[in-house]
Amino acid sequence: MTRRTFLLATSVATISHVSSLARAQTPWPNRPLRLVVPFPPAGLVDNMARLVGLRLAQALGQPVVIDNKPGAGGNIGAAEVARAPADGYTLLMASPPLTISPALFKSLPYQPAQIAPIAMLGRVPNVLLVNPASGIASVADLTKRAKAQPGKLNYASNGNGTSLHLSAELFKSSTGTFFTHIPYRGAAAALTGLLAGEVDMMFDNLPSAMSQIQAGRLKALAVTTAQRSPALPDVPTLTEAGVPGFDVSAWFGLAGPVGLTAPVAMQLERLLIGFAGDTEVIATLARQGADPAPLDSAAFRTFMAAETVRWKKVADFAGIRLD
Repeated sequence: MTRRTFLLATSVATISHVSSLARAQTPWPNRPLRLVVPFPPAGLVDNMARLVGLRLAQALGQPVVIDNKPGAGGNIGAAEVARAPADGYTLLMASPPLTISPALFKSLPYQPAQIAPIAMLGRVPNVLLVNPASGIASVADLTKRAKAQPGKLNYASNGNGTSLHLSAELFKSSTGTFFTHIPYRGAAAALTGLLAGEVDMMFDNLPSAMSQIQAGRLKALAVTTAQRSPALPDVPTLTEAGVPGFDVSAWFGLAGPVGLTAPVAMQLERLLIGFAGDTEVIATLARQGADPAPLDSAAFRTFMAAETVRWKKVADFAGIRLD
């Protein structure tokens, strides 16, 4: 090697090393973040993601791009985040499918251990609905009629393997009743079926059902959370209605690919927990029928593990397995 070639190679190596150090020392974030939503726009999880994305952008000084990746019950979006670099620039709007899919699918396009919980922000009750024309006025009425006509009553869901489907199966196992499952393509179609009298009952996320409840076109028999919803203070919980221990909600939070550096993960966790105590965020959540329910990463991980066990039992009871 000539001296000139040697000096040139050394200069290139030095520049490359300095450049690498500069990149390593650049504060995070220095470019836009991507928040993957594993569902279509305008749904509950998408609405929550847009709220979180806006607040993160304000706090971090970088845009947060909402990237909807629907399909396969939320698995497509989760898989994309699981495969992403653990650099803090690709995040996932976490929701119940992260704990339901492992119980239902024979194989997943990602491993649950590839997803790292960061923090939970809030929860939305599900609500048990009937058509007022049915004459069913309470949970007791519903279970009495179901037991008197085993297999004759049916229920709608927004699709096989969804949290609403499994909520109904948990209700069946908890009350010793049997209803036939009628899956629809989405919650809106399922609500239409209930309004038309095609089905006898269904569980739905409270926000999407609220307008029909307020208009008197559907009757809310109970909410699925341990406490009553401020949005429906006169509607009992299922526990109060005679189904003890029933506590199901559509929760949402933030997750990322496993391997996030501690400073990045801790900063995101601190921000999300802080959002849950912000009066403007609380008001926005309330308009969506949601309640703040902040959990740090450790508590969020424990919660998700317990949910996975619970839904595995329900799936086994109902004999539900999806390809």
